[in-house]
Amino acid sequence: MKFKENAKYDLLAPSSMGVRITPLDRQSVHTSALYQMQATSAETNVLSISAALGLSTKVLTAFVSGSPIAALIKADLRKRNICYEGKEFDQGGPWGYRHQFNIADSGYGLRAPRVHNDRAGEVGKMLRMDDFDMERLFQTEGVRLIHLSGLIAALSVETGQFCLELARKAKETGTKISFDLNHRASFWKNREAELRAIFTEIASISDILIGNEEDFQLALGIKGPEAGGKDIKAMMDHFQSMIHQAKQAFPHVSVFATTLREVISANEHLWGAIMSNGDEWNIVEPRPIQVLDRIGGGDGFVGGMLYGLLKGWTPEKAMQFAWASGALVTTLLDDFGTPQDEEQIFSIWEGNARVRR
Repeated sequence: MKFKENAKYDLLAPSSMGVRITPLDRQSVHTSALYQMQATSAETNVLSISAALGLSTKVLTAFVSGSPIAALIKADLRKRNICYEGKEFDQGGPWGYRHQFNIADSGYGLRAPRVHNDRAGEVGKMLRMDDFDMERLFQTEGVRLIHLSGLIAALSVETGQFCLELARKAKETGTKISFDLNHRASFWKNREAELRAIFTEIASISDILIGNEEDFQLALGIKGPEAGGKDIKAMMDHFQSMIHQAKQAFPHVSVFATTLREVISANEHLWGAIMSNGDEWNIVEPRPIQVLDRIGGGDGFVGGMLYGLLKGWTPEKAMQFAWASGALVTTLLDDFGTPQDEEQIFSIWEGNARVRR
């Protein structure tokens, strides 16, 4: 895949920032008194891999003016080497705008993880094209790759239009487009026709499409075999069959990818992945990984894959790096990865957990 040259930003993403609070020691939310709080969003989780390894990244977002949560988010983005740009909105009183809260129980053993999203009054729902200088971003400064998420595209009427217009602008200026479908039934309720049209147009001009069977079927209407259940081999076969149909519907797309996960317990998963690049299939057969916290593993995979593609690696190498980036994130209390270097990621791929002195 050939990317734009001499661009200021390697990777750009729109996002709605918030905070995640997680009980300490993997306890349940309803029984805990002590929590860890971190800034979060799925899209900046993706940016974090590239940002940590020296590529130039930027998030387009929105902030609540004067909010201590906004200050925490900005400080966290600076620490992660992610540039940010966003309009400041007045809170409007206690019942006005705020940053989303994600309340997560990581689970333990046979107690499954549970995530509760509290998004009332979310300031990120206000993202609009008019709040950003698109000519400066895409023409003067330049962007090699923009990453769009279905979570943002479906968040509100405004964000859906924002993502669609960003995709159109990227296409117009020669910026490659990555689209993670991320279908969420609760976001789509009573908006199916509106969102199907937006998702289909974005997919039609995207270069990279990411999603599982359900994502492709529910977000884009791609007909596929019945879901593969818990059997990963069946999931792989079904995904390949469905992608053959997706390629006919979206011939502009160069790369299709998804992760494959079988849960043994909250502490151990079988973790695999599959990617189609043109006529080439790259498959990572499921391997056991130990899990401290599963949340963000999929974002780590996407972040690692995009980093590898931006670096011009072979699809096979990019896929290996993506798989290991996702595995890295599941070993962390944060839901994003900030690898020290590429070697740390490839050591995970190689299964080398020996101490380095």
